[in-house]
Amino acid sequence: MPRADYAEADRPKQAKARAHGDDGHAHDQGHEGHAHDHNRHDHGHRHEDAGCCGASGAVAPMPVQLPQSEAVGTDMRTAIRITQMDCPTEEALIRKKFSRMPYVRSMDFNLMQRVLTVVHAPGALDSILAALRSLDFTPELASARADAASVAASPVPHKPWWPLALAGVVAAGSEAASWLGAPAWVPAALAIVAIASCGLTTYKKGWLAIRNGNLNINALMSIAVTGALMLRQWPEAAMVMVLFTIAELIEAKSLDRARNAIQGLMQLTPEQASVQQSDGSWLATELKTIALGALVRVKPGERIALDGEIVEGRSSVDQAPITGESLPVDKTVGDAVFAGTINQTGSFDYRVTAAASNTTLARIMHAVEEAQGTKAPTQRFVDRFARVYTPIVFAVALAVAVVPPLLFGGLWQEWVYKALVMLVIACPCALVISTPVTIVSGLAAAARKGILIKGGAYLEQGRKLSRLALDKTGTITHGKPVQTEFEILADVDVVRCRSLAASIAGRSDHPVSTAIAAAAQAEGLASVTVDAFEAIAGRGVRAEIDGAPYWLGNHRLVEELGRCSASLEAKLDALERQGKTVVMLIDSERVLALFAVADTVKETSRAAIAELQRLGVGTTMLTGDNPHTAAAIARQVGIDEARGNQLPEDKLGAVAQWSEKGATVGMVGDGINDAPALARADIGFAMGAMGTDTAIETADVALMDDDLRKIPQFIRLSKSTHSVLVQNITLALGIKSVFLVLTVVGLGTMWMAVFADVGASLLVVGNGLRLLRK
Repeated sequence: MPRADYAEADRPKQAKARAHGDDGHAHDQGHEGHAHDHNRHDHGHRHEDAGCCGASGAVAPMPVQLPQSEAVGTDMRTAIRITQMDCPTEEALIRKKFSRMPYVRSMDFNLMQRVLTVVHAPGALDSILAALRSLDFTPELASARADAASVAASPVPHKPWWPLALAGVVAAGSEAASWLGAPAWVPAALAIVAIASCGLTTYKKGWLAIRNGNLNINALMSIAVTGALMLRQWPEAAMVMVLFTIAELIEAKSLDRARNAIQGLMQLTPEQASVQQSDGSWLATELKTIALGALVRVKPGERIALDGEIVEGRSSVDQAPITGESLPVDKTVGDAVFAGTINQTGSFDYRVTAAASNTTLARIMHAVEEAQGTKAPTQRFVDRFARVYTPIVFAVALAVAVVPPLLFGGLWQEWVYKALVMLVIACPCALVISTPVTIVSGLAAAARKGILIKGGAYLEQGRKLSRLALDKTGTITHGKPVQTEFEILADVDVVRCRSLAASIAGRSDHPVSTAIAAAAQAEGLASVTVDAFEAIAGRGVRAEIDGAPYWLGNHRLVEELGRCSASLEAKLDALERQGKTVVMLIDSERVLALFAVADTVKETSRAAIAELQRLGVGTTMLTGDNPHTAAAIARQVGIDEARGNQLPEDKLGAVAQWSEKGATVGMVGDGINDAPALARADIGFAMGAMGTDTAIETADVALMDDDLRKIPQFIRLSKSTHSVLVQNITLALGIKSVFLVLTVVGLGTMWMAVFADVGASLLVVGNGLRLLRK
């Protein structure tokens, strides 16, 4: 029967269109409006000049593709890649510029992917690009990108290393000259040469920021170094600029590692595959030119290039890159294979079922990159805090420079120097970077284990999970029951009766129907023509055969049709207490026969439920199956509570009831009947999402295989992520607070300020990357 039937038909990879408000899908917005992030596979190369969180240098470009501009009502939404934008410094500069442009409706920044999505008036794109270029940025649009092959082959611009090396040597010379008591002009000249060798880019960016009314790290550093020169602190000014440039180079490489945390997934597929030609020969062919339905041959040890279905041969396939499974899976004719997985010792041919841009792996990448673009609650809080942090520190620095000399007779040189040191510390980069790096690392770590999390909000919320509702068929059980009993209940022909039931069941892909149809097929029973097939949600199906109506459905349907009896109740009770599901064939007058099918519990379900209980998560089975069967299955796996005869509205009501009591509720399912409950739950888990478009695209958390043990893994990862977030925020604020106090009491220096700023950024990035090892 259709998967909406029996109420236990819990099998569509259906997810939810959630309306939870500010739950992680609320993107960072500009002064008005709302813009979604539409970055796609944007792991491209760094520009020659990096932003505040980067320095000179580049990493190899990844094949990338930005989306084309699209209409949003009467406006347009355009994704713009800005290779220099990877820090709140650039974001603030762009916001300041665009806030004066009335045709810009809203802005959405994805700093990890360096993508700015702008909703703007039609015809305003050229002005927007010109504004970005006036800030010394290099904007790129979808139409400006070459194909993946040419992008991958294009040279990457690198800044020469020798100016920075020269600056370091000359700055050290200035320090030595000052220490040895050389004439004043010697350390001064050497300092100026050092600053000119490595600091002109910083000065250029600083001037652009000041000109646009923005105080970013480049502006603050430029002011601080200039102030040090005016105070004749020659060696210190030179060394601060050199150290700042070196530290930013190191930080850029660290950020690139976080940015490309899932880069390995993109490199899982080979560039070519062996495709059968019209004359029967086999030819190595580029993936993008391989059509659907093409026949591809995979040799032992090769990586599978595209999704498909085996038509000849057999082998074992290592699916760990997609599902995180530790053991290879046996594959034979009719089985699905997936791009990025690794063939073992056998060889087989398969027919392509998905183009290179639409494979399971490509959809995973797409989903993870969209998740990187959404902002988790902690990240949104930090962003709001950072917007007031820098102006406050700048005002404090100004007060430190002016108030003591004017009111308390302090030395101008001493207090201006302290103010300059505070300016260097004022940049909030470490604080703002701390959250996205941690969230992206957590998302990447989960994806490598076959857990696809659709946003940082769910990753953060998983640690709070207190109640988990689970569907039965295909979730706790294998979802592949077999017919165990058949009993005729009326004076009808046995063969005719079974043919009728099997013909009706054959119109559905529900596991119970499949079991009935398979049993009849195994015995060679002929099928009959079925007309007017109709699903009855939560009960079964109705059909017409030779003009007569028939129903195939569960106990609830029999009662509603008024066909139940005491003797039938006794038979059903006995079978259901054995954990079997019973459906009946009914005509216009009576129940003709009953069919009992039994499903088997997954071993992984028992382990998963036990682990959830150790984590303090209560479990409830919500199934459309009868209460006796539900209770029997629940006992086998150790579930706390079982509720049978659950219609879609009943499952929804149970989840809503828990939520109203303050519980954080998760729902696990894979069916149409689960959709309302999945939508209402705080976190919806889709089972067996591998190869299924809708589950990957719409679930909150998609488990890429049918292993419930991934849910405890998800909860543990959520707890680890939260712990790292707290550590990073504490580190970022704590280090800056300590150095601000040291500066005020006269113990802070510019050297220390540089280490406080960039060193804190390196610490939080490194700490966030630890999640990749979990």
